[in-house]
Amino acid sequence: MSILDTIIDDTRELVDRRKTETPVHELEQRPFYTDREPLSMIEALKARGMSFICEVKKASPSKGVIREPFMPAQIAQSYANHGANAISVLTEPLHFQGSLQNLAWIRAHVEDVPIMRKDFIIDPYQLVEARAVGADAVLLIATVLDAKQLRHLHQAATDLGLGCLVEVYTLDDLDKVDFDQVSMLGVNNRDLNTFEVDVENSLRIFEQVPRSVGRVSESGLSDPETLVRLRQNGVNGVLIGEHFMRADDPGEALDDVRSRAKEIALQQA
Repeated sequence: MSILDTIIDDTRELVDRRKTETPVHELEQRPFYTDREPLSMIEALKARGMSFICEVKKASPSKGVIREPFMPAQIAQSYANHGANAISVLTEPLHFQGSLQNLAWIRAHVEDVPIMRKDFIIDPYQLVEARAVGADAVLLIATVLDAKQLRHLHQAATDLGLGCLVEVYTLDDLDKVDFDQVSMLGVNNRDLNTFEVDVENSLRIFEQVPRSVGRVSESGLSDPETLVRLRQNGVNGVLIGEHFMRADDPGEALDDVRSRAKEIALQQA
């Protein structure tokens, strides 16, 4: 079995257990579910210039522990204070050492920046969980879903007021995507089976995507020249995690990357 297969099997077991421990009707009574309207991630993504979705992530299967000590609310506040357009929070517990509680803590400390739950969403129950802990959007990974599942989960998320960043890795994944429904598409530069990175993957795939769709390049990004090239080729935003997580202050690292990219863009103008 690949790493991805193992993660999906583990996710199924986790979801079945959590459904028993915390039924949907309990999630629907939580304050974040009942008392707030989700923020728009598509508006944040289509802001002028390159948008930055900054990730809060403690570990990964390929790199192990990335940040220790790990203080999710403090990291997210630093991102927000330095102008992050959105924040992605890893909530998968077994392979990325994430948790829903981390997202809830971040939501309690960051009110005005869209927050995306990044996990392996395979069941509508996880969408209700996301809304209940204060998420504004979710990641839907086309590689682990068939076309019907992707369409169903996207509609269920929309009905809950959540935005959806649909992630693909291969051109074949695009066959599952209904572009009459999907407004945000992410291309993962990291192979979810081998975890190897190829940044050119974004440019190859976005050539086949309608211009009206918001475009996000994900994984393996840190070089400002690469960010400028992506922007020049119509990419609206980038999702960056590990590079920021290894910095002393993730928000200052965001400032540094963004300012260096602006300098390069001006030089090329």
